[in-house]
Amino acid sequence: MMFEPFKPFVAPEFQVKFATEAWERAAAAALRRKVFCEEQGVFSGDDRDAVDVSAIPLVAVSLLGVAEDEVVGTVRIHADDHEADVWWGSRLAVEKSYRRLSAVGAGLIRLAVSSAHARGCRRFLANVQSQNALLFQHMHWRSLGEFELHGRPHHRMEADLDHYPPFRTPETGFLSLAKLAA
Repeated sequence: MMFEPFKPFVAPEFQVKFATEAWERAAAAALRRKVFCEEQGVFSGDDRDAVDVSAIPLVAVSLLGVAEDEVVGTVRIHADDHEADVWWGSRLAVEKSYRRLSAVGAGLIRLAVSSAHARGCRRFLANVQSQNALLFQHMHWRSLGEFELHGRPHHRMEADLDHYPPFRTPETGFLSLAKLAA
């Protein structure tokens, strides 16, 4: 008798928030290593760099009922070293089984820009791998040009802050329902 393969369980809702707990920060770092080192081979061993010293990690945590389950997405944000009103987002990573959900990456991007906007951001930038540029364009970002970074094509992109009102409670964040990507 053959068993039909089954799709991995995907939690129907998740919370997008600042990583406030040690387990969330550790899980975010592990997810980044899994995506950028193991899957993509962009970095060898670890993707951490000097930005991590001052960056704020954000997470998407899957929920089972009211219980937190696992970190299924992450991104980091930080103010520019030279211009305090310029902020950057980087290292957006989503767990493989959650990539088909539009809400995980989109929720992380929305909280990243909106929480920076609440902290005085007047310009929000990111270096986005070219295969992900379309997602950002759909979310009111524009490309400032294409270039190579870490041996891969990227777009320098800028968010239209008019579409990201300041969000002042990122430590608790917001709940989001999982939706299949179009």
